Amino acid sequence: MLENQTAIVTGASRGIGKEIAVQLAQKGVKLVLVGSSDDIFGTEKELKESGFNDTLAVKADISQESDVARVVEEAKKQYGRVDILVNNAGVGFFKSVEETTAEEWKKVFEVNVQGVFLCSKAVLPAMKEQKFGTIITISSDVARYTIPNGSAYTATKYAVQGFMGSLSQEVREYGIRVGTVNPGMVDTYFAESKQGLPEKEDWLKVNDIAQAVVYMASAPKHMMIDEMVIHPFAQNYPIA
Repeated sequence: MLENQTAIVTGASRGIGKEIAVQLAQKGVKLVLVGSSDDIFGTEKELKESGFNDTLAVKADISQESDVARVVEEAKKQYGRVDILVNNAGVGFFKSVEETTAEEWKKVFEVNVQGVFLCSKAVLPAMKEQKFGTIITISSDVARYTIPNGSAYTATKYAVQGFMGSLSQEVREYGIRVGTVNPGMVDTYFAESKQGLPEKEDWLKVNDIAQAVVYMASAPKHMMIDEMVIHPFAQNYPIA
């Protein structure tokens, strides 16, 4: 189903994004890995050492339109098309409104919202031309309810949910599917936390989120999955 499709995965240096890349590669997908640091080349190296040679790493800042344009051009130059975009890159922090600086607020919106907008916009011409494409954004369960000390992060996820909904309605006539995966607590790198800590033993794993992405991308052409909300059984959360 996914074999020989081309996917751009942002935030693929580690954690959820890296695992998404691995699982897509296992399905025969050609990859363009995007990261903001040189660590992205480490992911590329690991995948190629595992036999996944159709892998290209691009260091880029997704909040910058010129960088995003370069990523898409590299993808088209290398593989000739773009079939899948996974908007995974994101940042977050937990502070009260009073403690949050204007610069912190701006930064989280630049990555979590502007980055999703720029990447999604950039792949549309190619997807419209080929009358096919899938855009998947890794958002959060806080796109459905609010939490204290997370105003900036929560606001970005509400914004992403609204953006993806509108985009979906705009592009479905071109055969482009748009959806979000909204996880609860995931054992991954987030804010200043690390992956694999004992207190995260019962949380979702990066493998769980990657499987959801593969399932969504693998859906037959006549089916569109608008949203998946995934929680660990151990998490208590408000019912939307």
